[in-house]
Amino acid sequence: MFDKIFSVLREYLLMTVGMCCYAFGWIGCILPARCTGGGASGLSLLIYYFSGETISIGTMVLIINAVLLLIAGFIVGWKFGIKTIYCVLVLSLAMSTMQELFTMPDGTVRDIFNLDNRLLSAMLGGIFSGIGVAVCFAQGGSTGGIDIVAMMINKYRSVSYGKIVRFSDFTIIAASLLLPAEANIGIDGVIYGFVMTVVFSYTVDMLMTGNQQSNQILIVCKDYAAMADAINNNAQRGATVLDATGWYSKRKSKIVMVVCRKRDTSMVLKVVKSVDPDAFITVGSVMGVYGKGFEALSKI
Repeated sequence: MFDKIFSVLREYLLMTVGMCCYAFGWIGCILPARCTGGGASGLSLLIYYFSGETISIGTMVLIINAVLLLIAGFIVGWKFGIKTIYCVLVLSLAMSTMQELFTMPDGTVRDIFNLDNRLLSAMLGGIFSGIGVAVCFAQGGSTGGIDIVAMMINKYRSVSYGKIVRFSDFTIIAASLLLPAEANIGIDGVIYGFVMTVVFSYTVDMLMTGNQQSNQILIVCKDYAAMADAINNNAQRGATVLDATGWYSKRKSKIVMVVCRKRDTSMVLKVVKSVDPDAFITVGSVMGVYGKGFEALSKI
């Protein structure tokens, strides 16, 4: 009972930390850099610039997500997780609080790291916001925004999530070109917005799948038994022997399959070379390897 309660509290604590990190990326880095971004946060920032910087970004994030949730409720049903609603509320509160704390008396937002470099600030914002989203996703949470839009679109048409994200981000960032000159964004701010989005996506991908990335090695050799034994004993890795047929020669053979972390691939290949330098080898990347020695199924 207590373990379950502790697990739930831990999830919500990590989601809170993640959303605060995400909010800091936008308010503490992206906003002072005077650049743009995608998603609901990017749209909120766009409205903030259009309004003459009189609207709280956190408030706009809450309004946009609330409208999207309301529309989606009528289209796809009211099956939204409590974690999504929680993350949206925490994100809105964190953004509003940080914007108030970081705003100086003259109305400008303070550059926390004093970088005086818009590109570096935008990249740093992408890293912080990417870390925040990855932490949130790992606990089953969601920041809403494009996730909700994708859910509504897929109700009627089968469009990949990646395409929806890329199209929406491109549209929102490109719309920054319509901002008045007083916003002081410029074409460089739009370019930095695209850079930030790339850094953000890369950070999320690396944190979400980096520790799960492995290689699958298939080995065709003369003596499969000696090869499997060498991999077991010398490389200290498991091996599986599969039945195969060479279709050109119509001869039956065996394939030794090894699944290992990417960092261990070179060691396995060295063992293979020592046993049979003429072995035929293929190496392919796989993600999400679960079982003994890898990720536990209970963490899915």
